[in-house]
Amino acid sequence: MSEISDFETRITAALERIGRAVAAAEEQNASGGGIASDEMMAEMGRLQEALDGERATNLQLEERVRAIHEKQQSHVASLEEEVETLRHQLMNHDAETQKLRRVNTQLRANNTALREANATAIGDPTLVNTALMTELEAIKVGRDADLVELDAILNELRPFTDAAQKEEA
Repeated sequence: MSEISDFETRITAALERIGRAVAAAEEQNASGGGIASDEMMAEMGRLQEALDGERATNLQLEERVRAIHEKQQSHVASLEEEVETLRHQLMNHDAETQKLRRVNTQLRANNTALREANATAIGDPTLVNTALMTELEAIKVGRDADLVELDAILNELRPFTDAAQKEEA
């Protein structure tokens, strides 16, 4: 039984020490904070400022990325438009080149026939007429090819002339 009394005394003493420590902690908290609370508050303030700074930087970076993305999209759209224009010009130029090749082939065949007729000293007015018509067709096709090329050049110069007109206005 004496052991129980000893334990009881020791438990009572421990509870009193715990009570005093709790009271002291409550007193310290009530009088201005706990252990190093001013330092912790200063550190929390510094960390909050750093966090706010990082958030602002993040927002700026997101805005830059958004602006770059929009610029890229507009640049891609203008490049796609330019590619389509160039593709159309290339198709026109190719069609005119094919016509020119066809007419030149006819012209060579007619010139060969004329040379053969002249070699035998027999002039054939039909061959001369066909050669002249083919030559005229070659000149027309050459002119059309030149017009297609000139149109391509004008399309390339148009942005510069538009910019100059805007500056004058």
